[in-house]
Amino acid sequence: MSGSSEKTCRIAIVAPGRSIDCALADDARAVVARTCGDAVQLDFHPQCFLTDGHFAGDDDVRLAALVEVANAPDFDAVWFARGGYGACRIAETAIGRMDGAARNKRWLGYSDMGFLLAGLDRAEIGRIAHGPMPIDLSRERGEPAFLRALEWLRGGDAAEQGCAAPAIALNLTVLGNLLGTGLEPDFAGRELWIEDVGEYMYRIDRALFHVTSSAGVKRCSGIRLGRFSDVPANDPDFNRTDEQVVRYWCERSGIPYLGRADIGHDVNNTVVPFS
Repeated sequence: MSGSSEKTCRIAIVAPGRSIDCALADDARAVVARTCGDAVQLDFHPQCFLTDGHFAGDDDVRLAALVEVANAPDFDAVWFARGGYGACRIAETAIGRMDGAARNKRWLGYSDMGFLLAGLDRAEIGRIAHGPMPIDLSRERGEPAFLRALEWLRGGDAAEQGCAAPAIALNLTVLGNLLGTGLEPDFAGRELWIEDVGEYMYRIDRALFHVTSSAGVKRCSGIRLGRFSDVPANDPDFNRTDEQVVRYWCERSGIPYLGRADIGHDVNNTVVPFS
């Protein structure tokens, strides 16, 4: 990616969950300046740097920032700054306040931002994808993930990353919590890609019982297993791998198991457009 005479792509960054620090924003701008020149402009909303206990500002502040950038016609995309719990507290209200400008944008994030991705998909707002966020730049060797996401936000095609079939990708814990709510998307005929981080294997097993029992999820074309990373040691040992657990619940529910997916809480997390 390099600077040219092309129209500048303006990307708004907000934090519906936890905050980021100014140093990350500075690093992100520096990478963009070096790799994209004037072709990309990152606009970090001031809300990204606020703190209110766990959250990047209280619910009203986070809600207002999200609706502001969604409805601003000058932005081409909205990039969620990071995960961290909080999106579900504002998602339905925010989506209900979005106008036509929001439908012309690309939206990107993962982890807790799955509440918003799913809700946007349900409301048929914008072009949505599960993929890296600015916070991933702070990971070791995180720049390629950052640039991969940036390329998609600029209008690039992620089809080469294994997304040929209609798909929807979500964090497993988030998925289990949004089923039956006003954020639940339509899974019919789509591959469901799942990933998670920091969950005991018994909790993963329990979440899959719930997810694969859902009538809506049973309409998907099959489940792909992303990475379940940083799984704490069970005492006693659960004695089953992530793939064994997913295969078990797929077989029990009659949902096809489709194999592995290259998504997870790591620098190899690919961009998966919802389709």
